[in-house]
Amino acid sequence: MQLQRVAVQRVTGGFALIDSLRRHGVKHIFGYPGGAILPIYDELYKAEAIGGIQHILVRHEQGAAHAADGYARATGQVGVCFATSGPGATNLVTGIATAHMDSIPLVVVTGQVPRPAIGSDAFQETDIYGITLPIVKHSYVVRDPRDMGRIIAEAFYIASTGRPGPVLVDIPKDVGTEVFDYEPVEPGAVRLTGYRPTMKGHPHQIGQALKLIRQAKQPLLYVGGGAIAANAHAEVKELAERFQLPVTTTLMGIGAFDEQHPLAVGMLGMHGTAYANFSVTECDLLIAVGARFDDRVTGKLDEFASRAKVIHIDIDPAEVGKTRVPEVPIVGDVRQVLLNLLDRSHEDGDPARSDQTSDWLARIDRWREDYPLEVPHYPDKLSPQEVIVELAQQAPNAFYTTDVGQHQMWSAQFLKNGPRRWISSAGLGTMGFGLPAAMGAKVAVGSDEQVICISGDASFQMNLQELGTLSQYGIAAKIVIINNGWQGMVRQWQEAFWEGRYSSSNMEPSMPDFVKLAEAYGIKGMMISVRDELSIAVAEMLAHDGPVLLDARVKRDENCYPMVAPGKSNAQMLGLPDRKSLERATELMYCSSCGAKNVASNRFCPECGTKL
Repeated sequence: MQLQRVAVQRVTGGFALIDSLRRHGVKHIFGYPGGAILPIYDELYKAEAIGGIQHILVRHEQGAAHAADGYARATGQVGVCFATSGPGATNLVTGIATAHMDSIPLVVVTGQVPRPAIGSDAFQETDIYGITLPIVKHSYVVRDPRDMGRIIAEAFYIASTGRPGPVLVDIPKDVGTEVFDYEPVEPGAVRLTGYRPTMKGHPHQIGQALKLIRQAKQPLLYVGGGAIAANAHAEVKELAERFQLPVTTTLMGIGAFDEQHPLAVGMLGMHGTAYANFSVTECDLLIAVGARFDDRVTGKLDEFASRAKVIHIDIDPAEVGKTRVPEVPIVGDVRQVLLNLLDRSHEDGDPARSDQTSDWLARIDRWREDYPLEVPHYPDKLSPQEVIVELAQQAPNAFYTTDVGQHQMWSAQFLKNGPRRWISSAGLGTMGFGLPAAMGAKVAVGSDEQVICISGDASFQMNLQELGTLSQYGIAAKIVIINNGWQGMVRQWQEAFWEGRYSSSNMEPSMPDFVKLAEAYGIKGMMISVRDELSIAVAEMLAHDGPVLLDARVKRDENCYPMVAPGKSNAQMLGLPDRKSLERATELMYCSSCGAKNVASNRFCPECGTKL
């Protein structure tokens, strides 16, 4: 390992930490102080007085982790959060796990009891290093302050390269106070032995992928969060347009491809569009780009894209073949692999095609017409979908965060914003994520961008204390609560699969007055319950110079459809709108072997005999 050395200074370990963070471009830290981390906060106090770095005091450490997460998702930079030892550190665990599941780059700094007290069950001692081992990309305990610069440089490098993720740095209290000769380490000055993410795809595999793409009659481009992390939006678009590939995204992949584009078929999976789910069921080639074939996408795994050959592009070799073995695995940075693939295509003289997939695209368009996403309009009730569609119309380019549940799925279905403007807990499904994530995103993007948190009444109450942080710092995020008085998705599952036994899912008997709650924190509160109020209220909320909470009282028993039931294939969706017969949905299936058309009613292809 080679380190870039600069002038030696006599400083404390706490100073070395703050200086190292500053050198890595950190401008905002989200955190909450406590005894073990006070030496670091003392140095932070001095650094804030000089300027260039700001600490945002949250009301709960979980809020700090989610705010750093939202900051990272909105910018692509590493988010940073602080907490003290013991309960402060353990309160970060849900936020760390959220970032880990969604591959979000964080550097998480925790205080620890002094080195001589470690292992003695000292006051507020926990082994946060051990507790978080399964949910971090890497972790450190700083035993010697002279290692601080190197460790922080390594932490940022690990968090932000390869498949991104959270890195924990645990710092004993006496390491923060110890004075030593400090030699700063600049960003990019470390290279870890044994850690070299593969960036370029193998040329042979790229050639094989091109061969399959050229042959496919019913291809589908399946784009996940890896395309966002790699900033591969332009390359995804070029590939789709060059080969006329319809594009579906995962929950994490929303924004990687323009949802207004005629090739877009929306999100797939449990609450995906019907036309995306039919497409993945009947495609003959599935091109997975930065996606991990998770269970909410695949439904019944052995029926997921069962007629298709698979190309899987991912920077993490552990994900390739983990649940579905691809015909063509390509390990590498998504953007770099797509660039290589496109360059190879140009070199080989591939024409930009328009006819090979035309029948397939026309079929998908018929599904789109027959099975549209519906926005109900009730005579005396406001539907949740109406609220989200109104937000999308008035603030189409805002950064949106969500919590988890029905409102999250409706938001995924109807919002059509751009790269990094969709911020949602996907893998862990963390209630309480939305408000602090919006806080972090708004701090990151500043006053020129709208940041809107769409939450549910149950999710919002998980971290509502962060209204205090919004108020203290004047963070002008907007909050819209889709308020149906339930844990909405729990109620929907209890209705569908548990014979209507609504066990502990009704929130209404003790629902707070959200307007008064907002006003108690000095924040503008609003409430609507009828359609005539919706447009005016949203416009007023967006125009207000400061944080706003809008309580939208919606129909209580609205369900989120389509829905793929557990254990079912993606083609077996509940709650599809009235439509023409299913024969219309399967009328033009191709034989994956010989390409013969109109074989849907057969078990074997009449042309070549292949089993269908």
